[in-house]
Amino acid sequence: MSKYFRPWNIDQTLLLPPNVQDFVPKGHVSRFMVDLVRESLDLREIMGSYVSGLGQPPFDPRMMVALLLHSYASGLYSSRRIAKACRERNDFVMIVALDAPDFRTISDFRKRHLKALGALFVQVLKLCETAGLVKLGHVALDGTKIKANASKHKAMSYERMKKREAELKAEVARMLAAAEAADASEDETFGNSDELPDWTVDKQKRLAKIQQAMAALEADAKLAAEEERRIEAEKEQQRQAEGRKKPGKPAALPSEEPNPKAQRNFTDPESRIMKSKDGFVQAYNAQAAVDAHAQIIVAQELTQHGSDQGQLVPLIEAIESNLGRKPRQASADSGYCSEANLEALDTRSIDGYVAPGRAKHPTVANGKVGGPLTQAMRKKIDDGGFETPYRLRKQVVEPVFGQIKQARGFRQFLLLGIEKVRAEWTMICTVHNLLKLFNLANAA
Repeated sequence: MSKYFRPWNIDQTLLLPPNVQDFVPKGHVSRFMVDLVRESLDLREIMGSYVSGLGQPPFDPRMMVALLLHSYASGLYSSRRIAKACRERNDFVMIVALDAPDFRTISDFRKRHLKALGALFVQVLKLCETAGLVKLGHVALDGTKIKANASKHKAMSYERMKKREAELKAEVARMLAAAEAADASEDETFGNSDELPDWTVDKQKRLAKIQQAMAALEADAKLAAEEERRIEAEKEQQRQAEGRKKPGKPAALPSEEPNPKAQRNFTDPESRIMKSKDGFVQAYNAQAAVDAHAQIIVAQELTQHGSDQGQLVPLIEAIESNLGRKPRQASADSGYCSEANLEALDTRSIDGYVAPGRAKHPTVANGKVGGPLTQAMRKKIDDGGFETPYRLRKQVVEPVFGQIKQARGFRQFLLLGIEKVRAEWTMICTVHNLLKLFNLANAA
């Protein structure tokens, strides 16, 4: 039995106005989103997930996708605010064709199809490339810290967890002893009762949460120690093959014990406390590679690591994966600078411009000289003077973050967990590119 959908009467003729699309003027971004969804985007993955013919017909997935894309473009991310706009704003009323979905329907649709919605990024990127908005002459890379949907005050360090675990164990033991004494007294009067008091159960739940977080930190520390040992073993094997010995005393074995200051958040355990210009925040590190021609995001990533250094190669590889070719030039700030990253750019024949550091007078004493590739990069940028392509970085990638965070008001993720947050960031980048495509179409 085939699945029936609730009719999306986007072309329904009315008495006044004659068509729901007349609710908004021609050239409006909402019309662009509707046309894009109906004519250009491949939504087979979403449409194909509706197989059962049972139950009430759901809203047309094309309408729901158009609604979400337009909502993000309008700076509305909460399902409740989107549902409210569907009742109050003409552009939203036009998209839903006078049949507004409930906020739960919007929320459930987004959750159900989050992965498929994120996959639209590549489709939209290729539309931008076809429209001539992507040249890959120069690509600028950068990252920005965006708050997680969790408070940093809900995080606890490993050291504090150990202390709190001992305190809670003692409290629970004391309370259980008191409860047993009270039960014994009450049993003599009222008979047997095996129920624990509510306050005891609450303490046990808190203890279990802390123990779970401690176990996660211990597992992370163990994995990190194993990785460190593996890397050191590979280096030692290479030294032996070259007939060299490691200078100095043997290094201490990496500890499998978590750093006492390592923290875990109880609301979103996969988010991390990161330093930003607003101080320390519970956040994720959102990455973007932006093409200089029209500020199109050609690759994006999201990580829970505060440092950008490990993101240069994945972003460059993502560009090639998305578009089938590499950029001619790439620029990035000093957070991405390392010998390994500079070597990776050279290996891929990409003309790189990565800031080597902030020291005005780098010397061996202040540790800012760096390796041979870092020194060569410093000279390359200095020799370029005011005409160095590195100067493009600020004017290419940073305005994109400004448009996302300031113009469209996206300053905090709504979802929890790195996979869901990563898909949410992908949607944000998709809509950014769509708006660039809309501006081009509107200017024509």
